[in-house]
Amino acid sequence: MPRALLIVLDSVGIGGAEDAAAYGDAGADTVGHIAEACAAGRGDRAGLRQGPLHLPHLSALGLGLACEASTGRVPPNLAPQGPLKGAWGYGVETSRGKDTPSGHWEIAGVPVDFDWGYFPDTQPAFPRELTDAIVAQGKVPGILGNKHASGTAIIDELGEEHMRTGKPICYTSVDSVLQIAAHEESFGLARLYDLCATVRTLCDPYRIGRVIARPFVGSAEAGFRRTGNRKDFATPPPSDTILDTLSKAGRAVVTVGKIGDIFAHRNTGEEIKPHGNDACLTAAVDAMRHLPEGGLVFANLVDFDSEFGHRRDIPGYAAAIEAFDRRVPEIASALRPEDLVVVTADHGNDPSWRGTDHTREHVPILCFGPAVKPGPLGRRESFADIGASVLTHLGVSHLGRGDSWV
Repeated sequence: MPRALLIVLDSVGIGGAEDAAAYGDAGADTVGHIAEACAAGRGDRAGLRQGPLHLPHLSALGLGLACEASTGRVPPNLAPQGPLKGAWGYGVETSRGKDTPSGHWEIAGVPVDFDWGYFPDTQPAFPRELTDAIVAQGKVPGILGNKHASGTAIIDELGEEHMRTGKPICYTSVDSVLQIAAHEESFGLARLYDLCATVRTLCDPYRIGRVIARPFVGSAEAGFRRTGNRKDFATPPPSDTILDTLSKAGRAVVTVGKIGDIFAHRNTGEEIKPHGNDACLTAAVDAMRHLPEGGLVFANLVDFDSEFGHRRDIPGYAAAIEAFDRRVPEIASALRPEDLVVVTADHGNDPSWRGTDHTREHVPILCFGPAVKPGPLGRRESFADIGASVLTHLGVSHLGRGDSWV
């Protein structure tokens, strides 16, 4: 019986979205601009990487051709240098947003056809009744921040005051999110999680997609740093995703990285949450080696987005894609004759773009496995085609959105 591995390279978009201008992103192209920067020497960093973007395995799977189909050009050094080893295409997002839940839910068969709520870029950013409720129900002496901010900058700004007063740092961004930063030791990690669970309920009337716990450690003297114990408290999808469908069919499901958080832990099976791309990929490959027949491993690799896209770090982003590319043969080694691997993304986050926000882009769809016939998959009119294709491959009836290419 076939199995499937679905890997989301968080924010690895390939440009070309027709509605990008509506999001302020006309011309954004994550992979294309990284490849161009590396070809021009702007992707070099001593001790990290240098030279043109080197992705031989992803190029052989059709990444450069997917970019060409999306934007009309093959990025520098991404043309396949030999026979194609995968099927390739690109996906068009139909959800009303360029955020993590919208992209993942649509991949899993539930496009977001409603408008998320957002907090304005004002000071204060949060309604008075919300902050009053956070203080009262969260049992905290007050809050700090209350504005749009970079997560790393705001802990540098307010970390010392937070430790002195016990007030959590609350901030937001252009995403539908309320983030709460607190010191793991002086405030307590469990207390931070409990506070976020309370705030999750308080944010429901505002249609906020996620409340995110952002723990950090350190001191004002030595510097503060965020830890890997981030936890997202997401609102659940409004209808059944492929995870619900597979669970109801009695199939094994393993979710790796932040997938459990994104889907509000609903039918997310065995959840594995290591820290970092490499550890998540190792866990996904190991899970695939032991996955029962008919099962799915669904993994998110978040470092592309959180560590490099939002920080507008071109060399770091390039090095991360190259690191993933080097492990593609390892993924292939874990496959059985009928297995399918789909590598895709949930949105863009062009590190050469203005600001620090996600970018509205098409996403690559790269498929491979022992029985996958290389060739074009074409333009897929919704990310939901990915979930539909996974279900068809696994032999499970597909009743939701999306058209299968299988």
